[in-house]
Amino acid sequence: MSALVTAVARSPSHTLRKPLEPAITLLAGLGVEGDAHMGVTVKHQSRVARDPAQPNLRQVHLIHAELHDELEAAGFVVGPGEMGENITTRGLDLLARRLTRGDLAELSRLCEKLYASA
Repeated sequence: MSALVTAVARSPSHTLRKPLEPAITLLAGLGVEGDAHMGVTVKHQSRVARDPAQPNLRQVHLIHAELHDELEAAGFVVGPGEMGENITTRGLDLLARRLTRGDLAELSRLCEKLYASA
């Protein structure tokens, strides 16, 4: 199966769930146009409180739909955008590889809240 984007989402405010959109625009070095986490410097409220001048390394949040499948098998029904992701993919192993030029984006780190042991 080839990799594909199954959903995109954004929110202008800091909310856990992000509304699905028909399309989003990725701005190089900034993130998702119109999303609360877009910018050169940090936007996550806890990080802003510590040092608002630190670089924003969390501009775009990706989650693989296979995680939704795993959660559903465990009895939790979670859909695209409900864990704050901007982009939901299927067939793209976000945990096992670093995305490279020509891919969707550069994957810089895993979200430590979901993958603390990864």
